[in-house]
Amino acid sequence: MVDLERSAAEITAYLRVLDESAALRHHFRHADEEGGLWYMEGVADRGELIVIKQAELTSAGQLHRYSWEQHLEDEHGGLTDQAIDL
Repeated sequence: MVDLERSAAEITAYLRVLDESAALRHHFRHADEEGGLWYMEGVADRGELIVIKQAELTSAGQLHRYSWEQHLEDEHGGLTDQAIDL
């Protein structure tokens, strides 16, 4: 059985280390099919680009933000758990 609280704590700690590092930041914007906008901040780690902060502005004007500082997920979605494939 997976200990979800421990996993969330480990993920949070990992993202915090990346966010607090002096690593070069990469910023991306994406428009989805429904007219929403996605903004992401990523940091390279072991050859992959890891998203450390993410925001979605829906077509209805709702803003959803995700990071290790605030929250990883909520009822609307969450911080991507996959590296960005450029």
